Amino acid sequence: MRIKKCPLAVLLSSALLFACNGNKTSADTAVLSDSAKLNSFEFTVEKAPEWNQLLYRNKGWFGGDGIFAVTKNGDESEGAAAKAETMIWFSDTMFGDIDNDSLKPGYGMINNSIALLNGGKPDSLAIRFYWDSAKGKPASLFIPQTPATGPHDYYWLGDGFVNQEKNNDLYIFGYRIRNLPDVKMFGFREEGNTLIVVPAGSKPPFAEKRQLDIPFLLHKSVDTVGSFGAGVLVNTKEAGAVSPDGYVYVYGVRGKTKQVMVSRVKPKDIENFEAWRFWNGKDWTPDINAIEPIADKASNELSVSPLPDGRYIMVFQHEGLGKFVGIRIGLTPYGPFGPVKEVYDVSDDLKDSPNFFPYNAKAHPVLSQPGELLISYNINSFKFDEDVKKFPHLYRPRFIKLKYKTAK
Repeated sequence: MRIKKCPLAVLLSSALLFACNGNKTSADTAVLSDSAKLNSFEFTVEKAPEWNQLLYRNKGWFGGDGIFAVTKNGDESEGAAAKAETMIWFSDTMFGDIDNDSLKPGYGMINNSIALLNGGKPDSLAIRFYWDSAKGKPASLFIPQTPATGPHDYYWLGDGFVNQEKNNDLYIFGYRIRNLPDVKMFGFREEGNTLIVVPAGSKPPFAEKRQLDIPFLLHKSVDTVGSFGAGVLVNTKEAGAVSPDGYVYVYGVRGKTKQVMVSRVKPKDIENFEAWRFWNGKDWTPDINAIEPIADKASNELSVSPLPDGRYIMVFQHEGLGKFVGIRIGLTPYGPFGPVKEVYDVSDDLKDSPNFFPYNAKAHPVLSQPGELLISYNINSFKFDEDVKKFPHLYRPRFIKLKYKTAK
């Protein structure tokens, strides 16, 4: 019997999908339907100048990378920041004064900082920046103090969440970083993964915070086994998830091809590392050595967010340091995920210097409006010490809005 073939365009269109099924079985129909769900996604992208302007600052905090945002009450749904104070944290942070686009003496860098935003809108009067102090100068809020910490380790911060099953304490993933003095470019190495616990109601500089070594990666090469905290999805009813299953999904990245891994755990068990499970491509296993990637060509920081139609969107910097913000559409928090869609070219932000590069795109649902995702990406320079003097506003997040349509 001659089998009727469907054109590719029809295959990718959910609206015309069933017109080409012919004599296919119900199982075949399900496969085709899943294929359409992984490929079809209607969207537009535009710059978000009001958010760009929020972090374009000339005094005190004037730059940082990383950037993750959560509401203090743990609501992770789109637009939740409008009704709750939002915590936004940064990794390497610049402080000092800029006058007439000229960086004044006395500027410096610390390894992390935090901001509190009221109202969920890019209002310069509603945001405050915080760090610690030492000897009268700015200092990092979070400094490694775990049993595995080396004498010169410092923190870059990963994603985190407010744990509603643990008194609304804030859990942030930390990366213990150590500088490599003899390496000129990217002269640092990740030494370990930690959990930083900030008690609910604690004020900066968070004197009562706790820190725990995450045991899975201790004494192993991060290039081989990766680390966790690149992104967090709180898929619970209390967090406002679309299809809640009660788990916190913690994403990790490993290797030069930026493979994405995923683990999950119940919020109440987040500190019980024996309760964590890892996706091996077919099932959840307690054996981290059996973990299999769910995607690749991502970035060291990313996001996975629910869509209103039950699908999930992964946002990342394609190829790690590539010029495109990329997305993948998934059927579940752990996949399968469809092919990369390059949704935004950041080249306009790179034009001032051949040394500039972009990295670590991600979405911020709590700061987004319904039907859109606010996405940030960072800009840095391969010759940072030189370029930050020439372009003192280079080192800050940029923002775009991805507006999408999904089936009701």
